[in-house]
Amino acid sequence: MKLYGGIDLHSTNNYHVLIDETGKTVYDKRLPNDIEHVLQELQSFQEIDSLVVESTYNWYWLVDGLMDAGYKLKLANPNAIQQYNGIKQTNDKSDARWLAELNRLDILNQGYIYPKEDRGTRDLMRKRMQLVQQRTTQILSIKNIIERNTSLRLSANTVMKLTKSELKKYLDDETIVLAVNSNVIIMQCLNNQIKEVEKMLVKAAKLSPEYKSLLTIDGIGKILAMTIMLETGNISRFNNVGNYSSYCRCVDSSRMSNGKKKGVNNKKNGNKYLSWAFIEAAHFAIRYNEQIKRYYQRKMSKTNRIVSLKTVAHKLARASYYIIRDKEEFDVNKSFT
Repeated sequence: MKLYGGIDLHSTNNYHVLIDETGKTVYDKRLPNDIEHVLQELQSFQEIDSLVVESTYNWYWLVDGLMDAGYKLKLANPNAIQQYNGIKQTNDKSDARWLAELNRLDILNQGYIYPKEDRGTRDLMRKRMQLVQQRTTQILSIKNIIERNTSLRLSANTVMKLTKSELKKYLDDETIVLAVNSNVIIMQCLNNQIKEVEKMLVKAAKLSPEYKSLLTIDGIGKILAMTIMLETGNISRFNNVGNYSSYCRCVDSSRMSNGKKKGVNNKKNGNKYLSWAFIEAAHFAIRYNEQIKRYYQRKMSKTNRIVSLKTVAHKLARASYYIIRDKEEFDVNKSFT
């Protein structure tokens, strides 16, 4: 008789539940977060059909270890799993059993298990984004302090080239100079580290043929193309363009009933990195493509800047889906008319 497993994973331990084809619990136990211990416990059960692990922050080691041992793994999307609200009490055992039950009934909303061999490169790309955001924080802090004390508004490019001696041209208070120079030192350190990360990414993340076509889109360069490639993965996992644009967070989140809006659903469903990539691409596309710029201006005349920008990002996401899937070049007339 086949067995179906659910694993409720935590920071220091994981709770296992195995049920049979009738839904009867045949095993439940809390185990430490040690792959050898987990494998030793499971080796007594030869009939395991598949195991479900909730997509928490620390699932890599468990999923990889179990897959290497030959088990069939499924990754559960926590946002898509809800137990009956009338349950009076829940605990780790009930959570793990619920995962096993969804697995047995084959109604589990699965997450994507990103290939292990490419996961490090994708995570390095995410680290680059984090470093860029931290650098932006330093730049804004420098600009704000100088403008507050001198009324001068320096460009980001000027700020990036500042040195301590140049700061004294703008500021005469040593305490303020020290404060700004602290930001400058951190900014320069981040600049150097970002360059190192980008060198490694260029070596490790070679654009595949279907993703090279993304470079034909005005506004998408190598970094954005690599971000889209690494975050999208296999394009065939998306059934249609609507699913892809929703995954990129380019689709409105709303709850409708009888043609009326009754509220909003989870706006954060999807991939925040793809959302960022297409918003960035939209900024550059508006700047460098006249047809996209005119489209954006027409939208601006009817609504606000944020909605107009996200509309352009949505168009670029949809265009990217077909470019990647069909391995064709970007045609602005198909998306922006």
